[in-house]
Amino acid sequence: MRKKDFLPYTLLFIHPIFMASNLIVARGGVEHVPPISLAFWRWFFVFLLLALFNYKIFSKKIILFKEYKKLLFLGIMGCGVCGAFPFIAGQTTTVINMGIIYTSSPIFIILISYFFFKEKMSFFKFIGLLSCFIGVLIIIIKGEYSTLISLKFTNGDLWMLGASIGWALYSIFLFNWNSSLNVFERLTAVSFFGALSLLPFYLFEQNFIANTLFDAKFLFWVLFAAISPGIIAFILYTYTQKYLGATTTGFTLYLYTVYGAFYGILFFGETLEIFHIYGTLLVFLGVYLVRKKA
Repeated sequence: MRKKDFLPYTLLFIHPIFMASNLIVARGGVEHVPPISLAFWRWFFVFLLLALFNYKIFSKKIILFKEYKKLLFLGIMGCGVCGAFPFIAGQTTTVINMGIIYTSSPIFIILISYFFFKEKMSFFKFIGLLSCFIGVLIIIIKGEYSTLISLKFTNGDLWMLGASIGWALYSIFLFNWNSSLNVFERLTAVSFFGALSLLPFYLFEQNFIANTLFDAKFLFWVLFAAISPGIIAFILYTYTQKYLGATTTGFTLYLYTVYGAFYGILFFGETLEIFHIYGTLLVFLGVYLVRKKA
């Protein structure tokens, strides 16, 4: 491995730690904040926090006007679709189903990259993909293959499928669309458009479905969601993708599921089983194979 590649490949294993913390929000935060409200305020706070350190972006009106269509698309996909859909899905589907469906995102990344951007799929990447998928599947079904037969799908599964496709589109176009903005400025603009895309749905939820209680719990969960699976995770993801590409970086979604299982053990009293170990080893093997050249 070249010295300059060491950090990006290391981040393949590190950045999902922060991204998977979104599962903590999904399990704990939605008990206190309605799902779309949580998604909207999360990205609104991301924008406010980043704007404090990137205030010069407001002077780059020409660049923003030139790129606003791309930034709006990235905001809708990365913050709107991927921000709200999983929270909505969790109301009518199971964690097992959500895990299985979300691991389809790297497959969408591969297919879209191949057909629209002519990105090649090496043998090792294909084997790595297969290893990651099997590893995550073992964790999801808890080593009981009969679980696959008894799976039942609901409307929430369609929301989760939409989130998977949304993340694939965000990842691919983030990598393939060049920008005159740096990483922090670009995320600042994307978070603004993401919050903007969620605003009408938040107002509808607020007036017709569920009111948001603006208390200390609201502030805690919104800030946690904004900083850990928001600012930190997205910046690390963008940096990693810049050097390794959309397909390779997309494989970290498998680690997202693995780390999520361990978050369940640490914070929600779930038990570490032997299938967790087997599944995790297969995922790490898959990520290692993704690094190899064809």
